[in-house]
Amino acid sequence: MGTKHQSSSSSDPVTDPKKRRRVGFSKIDPGVEANECIQIYLVSTKEEVDDLDSYCIPPVDLNQFFEEDGKIYGYQGLKITVWISSISFLAYADITFQSTSDGGKGITDLKSSLQNIFAENLVEKKDDFLRTFSSECGYVQSIVSKGETMQQKTSNGHKNDLNNHLKTDCYDVEVIRVVGTMLIGHLYSRLVPLVLLLVDGSNPIDITDPRWEILLIVQKKIDQQGDNQLKLLGFAAIYRFYHYPDSSRLRLSQILVLPPYQHKGYGRCLLEVLNNLAISENVYDLTVEEPVDSLQHVRTCMDVGRLLVFKPIQQALDSTIMRLKQENLSKKSQPSSFRPPLSAIDDVRKALKINKKQFLQCWEVLIYLGLDPIDKYMENYRTIISDRTRADVIGKDSAAGKKLTEFPTDYDEEMAFVMFKSKTIDSNSIELEENQNNQEEQLKQLVDERMKEIKLIAQKVSLPAL
Repeated sequence: MGTKHQSSSSSDPVTDPKKRRRVGFSKIDPGVEANECIQIYLVSTKEEVDDLDSYCIPPVDLNQFFEEDGKIYGYQGLKITVWISSISFLAYADITFQSTSDGGKGITDLKSSLQNIFAENLVEKKDDFLRTFSSECGYVQSIVSKGETMQQKTSNGHKNDLNNHLKTDCYDVEVIRVVGTMLIGHLYSRLVPLVLLLVDGSNPIDITDPRWEILLIVQKKIDQQGDNQLKLLGFAAIYRFYHYPDSSRLRLSQILVLPPYQHKGYGRCLLEVLNNLAISENVYDLTVEEPVDSLQHVRTCMDVGRLLVFKPIQQALDSTIMRLKQENLSKKSQPSSFRPPLSAIDDVRKALKINKKQFLQCWEVLIYLGLDPIDKYMENYRTIISDRTRADVIGKDSAAGKKLTEFPTDYDEEMAFVMFKSKTIDSNSIELEENQNNQEEQLKQLVDERMKEIKLIAQKVSLPAL
């Protein structure tokens, strides 16, 4: 699995007994960070292997797979090049180094560490790996043929899907739904390394749980022999929860578009199919597990576009916008609520399957779009964003004037306390005031970030033509 290069050197033994031998202490091996000595490439043909101009994957963090401090010890001149096949998703690691020595931290077991990432997908011999480009060329096709086609897009711009009210720029692709523990298990085990490398903070799903489903987005490709081959562009893992009494909830747990195909609309295409699936199966709602900022941005742009043409909320939205235009919030001592009515929240959940938390995020964007010209009403708008952020982060009830004190008890003293409001001012007041100042500064930063997000979304979403 590795190629070792050592430089040889010779020295004459000390023959003069009168010369004293010098005693020195070897330096502790500082180690090398995994991120500095490992490169990972995604290749689609055997000719691309060993070609450093092939697509290099920028991993999130390789250090987490090596030792406690993320370093590799005991190697001089270490270089690890990993080749991942986009045909079979098997991998091969080419390891070279000048020499090894225990510098006080031991010698890292590279094979074991790499298997923490690639598991059984790591092929030992290079020749065996190269043969997989022909022997495994039908791997994706074998999985797709057992799945259910959810959406098709052709190069002429026409599509055949579950619903037809959203636009997307990706054509010549299919979205396939894969269910069943055996099928999902075999496929997902090949994709786990890419999930670990490219999805920050991710953990593998439990492939033995039958409630998992996977959506694959694939593209047809004609090979050199003129045969049709399917290229995997990305996938989404969704989980089906039970919802009392007779419904279910869908949760998007993982979504990944392979790096060479990102920023081309394929992630949006997966989200579109997922939205349509939730509606067609009439689930309770659709949620997303800890979405990264980029995913949340695309998701919100899509949902705002859907909500702009959703008639049942239009009256409530118009009423909120009119009220915001007429009131002067700076003169009010108490914050005012501009949240949507419960009926609107329920209508959106039932029809579009947008959950409450997501709808409230979109509601703020909808208000922004309706305040025309926005500059005229910006002070009022920023006030409602600030009030909502304060309630979310700090809470509706301030801790000012509240104190905790110990008191005699027959129970566990660590579990017993009394809280009361104090009308007197003590030395803690200064510290409380400093904390409040810090809170206000943090609050301002959060509001600035949220305003920036809203403006970016609004720029990408246009009001429908009347």
